[in-house]
Amino acid sequence: MGKERIIKSSGNVFVDLGFAPEEAAVLAMRSDLMARLRTYIEDHDLTQAGAAKNFGISQSRVSDLVRGKWDKFSLDTLMVLATKAGLHPQLRVAA
Repeated sequence: MGKERIIKSSGNVFVDLGFAPEEAAVLAMRSDLMARLRTYIEDHDLTQAGAAKNFGISQSRVSDLVRGKWDKFSLDTLMVLATKAGLHPQLRVAA
């Protein structure tokens, strides 16, 4: 067997996958918001139809969200949905 090589993560899985740092930052934010929205749906025992009503979107959009189809949601859209869910998303800039 070959020797396994372990590479330390950069802290952003999207950078580790080869995305440019600026794109990886947006992807990480989108991923985090989607995960938090899925948790919100689960924690509130919402059906997809119920979540759609709460968010003001179609059930098929909720389905895309629950299935993790990140390419179908802009960061702006996810921020709006998170706000409608009562979450308080914030953008922080670190030096």
